[in-house]
Amino acid sequence: MVVTVTLSKSLGSQGGAVLGPARVIDHLVNAARTFIFDTGLAPAAAGAALSALRLLRREPERAARARAVAGELYARLTATGLEAVRPDAAVVSVRAPSPEDAVRWAAECRAAGLAVGCFRPPSVPDGISRLRLTARADLTGEQIERAVRLIGETRP
Repeated sequence: MVVTVTLSKSLGSQGGAVLGPARVIDHLVNAARTFIFDTGLAPAAAGAALSALRLLRREPERAARARAVAGELYARLTATGLEAVRPDAAVVSVRAPSPEDAVRWAAECRAAGLAVGCFRPPSVPDGISRLRLTARADLTGEQIERAVRLIGETRP
């Protein structure tokens, strides 16, 4: 069996990994062009992912809580009339009218103290620029409400 994992979205680090039999990994190391020409994972990123994995083993309820927070963000944002994508993990994206609006919207959110990501072409297809919110297990109801309010107040 071969499994690929993301270390960024799932564990808050960066990069990813392919897990499998030594024969498969050896083949990838020697034949996969994207791997051959890629920079190795930084030790700090590997350490961060390992620490996050240890935390999840101790507190498995954190993953479910992060998904619940994402669902709450989605519900509250769509209730305000925003077009968001129903999350299947801890990421909620909100559609922006244009790439320029997405950049401006994200900057206004950041200026108000709310860190959000911003995706626009070429990293997403034309016409699908978005704000990207990452839910965390430790967000309180007040913080969720504040985030929804700021996104609504700064919307283009």
